[in-house]
Amino acid sequence: MGLGTGTRLIRARWLGRLDYDEAWDLQRAIWEGRVEGRTESDYLLLLEHPHTYTVGRNGDGSNVLDASAIAHTGAAVVDVDRGGDVTYHGPGQLVGYPIAAVPRLPNGFDMVGHVRRIEAGLIDALENLGIEAWAEPGLTGVWTRLGKVAAIGVRVSRGVSMHGFALNVDPDMSMWGHINPCGIPDRPVTSLSELRGEAVSLEEVVDAVIPAVTAALGATATETQLAAFSRGAGDRFDIDRMVASGAFSAESRSFTPLLIDGRLPGEPPRPEWMKVTARTDTSGYQDLKELMRGLDLNTVCEEAKCPNIYECWAQGTATMMLLGEVCTRACGFCDVTTGRPGTVDVDEPARAAEAIEKLGLRHAVLTSVNRDDLPDGGSGIFAETIGQIRDRVPACEVEVLIPDFKGDRTALGTVMDARPAVLNHNTETVLRLQRDVRTAANYGRSLALLARARWLDPAATVKSGLIVGMGETEDEVVGALADLRAVGVDIVTIGQYLRPTPRHRPIDRYVHPDEFDRYSRAGDALGLPHVEAGPLVRSSYHARDSLAAARI
Repeated sequence: MGLGTGTRLIRARWLGRLDYDEAWDLQRAIWEGRVEGRTESDYLLLLEHPHTYTVGRNGDGSNVLDASAIAHTGAAVVDVDRGGDVTYHGPGQLVGYPIAAVPRLPNGFDMVGHVRRIEAGLIDALENLGIEAWAEPGLTGVWTRLGKVAAIGVRVSRGVSMHGFALNVDPDMSMWGHINPCGIPDRPVTSLSELRGEAVSLEEVVDAVIPAVTAALGATATETQLAAFSRGAGDRFDIDRMVASGAFSAESRSFTPLLIDGRLPGEPPRPEWMKVTARTDTSGYQDLKELMRGLDLNTVCEEAKCPNIYECWAQGTATMMLLGEVCTRACGFCDVTTGRPGTVDVDEPARAAEAIEKLGLRHAVLTSVNRDDLPDGGSGIFAETIGQIRDRVPACEVEVLIPDFKGDRTALGTVMDARPAVLNHNTETVLRLQRDVRTAANYGRSLALLARARWLDPAATVKSGLIVGMGETEDEVVGALADLRAVGVDIVTIGQYLRPTPRHRPIDRYVHPDEFDRYSRAGDALGLPHVEAGPLVRSSYHARDSLAAARI
């Protein structure tokens, strides 16, 4: 894994704002994937954190000057396993985590050289931004005429680095007043905005840092994906305009935009391979519909207008949707009503288990609306339903398709403690489109959740899904597959976006079946155990078959 030998691909990701503990778990998952061989690529994760103070291995608390003031700010204080003392992370600061192979020297891995390469990359980036910076002999970090502008603290284990640097772009500089930054009491800290005498944007700095730092780390190729830079964006994102117009509320359902030949302006015509015949006359379809209505159960098949409903219901399979039919979030691709959900139906788990028993299922799929209004996000209902199914149908494998629970590790633990056979959480789209398509969702959070699920129950299969045809590129989808593989996902589903109503996000393109085949092959090349890709594929489509294929 030495530098300067062969091809070295670094995947650079600007993730936007992410809680420190989620970013730490994401780092750890990719580090694990790198050392265990799930991924052959290095990574450079770029993001910003909410207010957080981190204390490295050299910190004993003596450089925390005012713990009460820190508590008053609401900032988290976290002990970490990197080198160095106490430092601050927060909005307006670019944090970079290179998860990269470090050369081996006769006496160990070249940690000092790794730090110097990061320093050199940041100095080059600042030069391109018109700011003179340098490294100080005997000290770590990047320095300028007004003081230290970037702190660096790393850890190298099994030849791969974690942690990295914090570059002050335009943060609240008063937050450093509560500490001796990096344990150095007599040297000031500054920011790029102070050095320039004007505001500097994270977007501008990310554009400069990625090529400079990846080159310094020895990249021969860089694959870059960037989340949206949303600060001050106003109504730039499609999802915000759709929410403001009431597109997802029950009250607006009478409003229908004008269609021409069944299409919104700019949409392509529907190709032959996307045409599905409605077969509601089969006995299996009618029996399942009557069973769901009789037990007062919801299915995502109906709520999301799944194109496979006729095939699946005729075979007696359906994905049950727990916790009502009103979601606290809005997504541009989904037809579930957004609003204020009702009270939790505590008898729903028993009725869901009864339905599965009557259907004679050996693989059941459960999902839910987002319930951000609940303290546990609805995780308790998932766990109770899994338990009820296991009591009634012990041989039935249960697959759960869960929301992100706002990153709550305890809520995820509640679900995983119930031991589902498959934990599914959909990433939905590529990094660039997350903010444009979804509300209150985060690509980095989704990756961290998937990694945490695998750690909580190594026996479970971890699954995720992507929708294509919303404006992504083929390279972006392959990059997302690489990210999912790096954190340990076993199964990925990829299907065509179909606009559920004229109020929803327009279809950008219909993806040809040949492209879906290429995604399957790309997944194989990346080492994913199974990729189920096709125009009509959905998260739960052929779920039992996908699980069997992943276990081969």
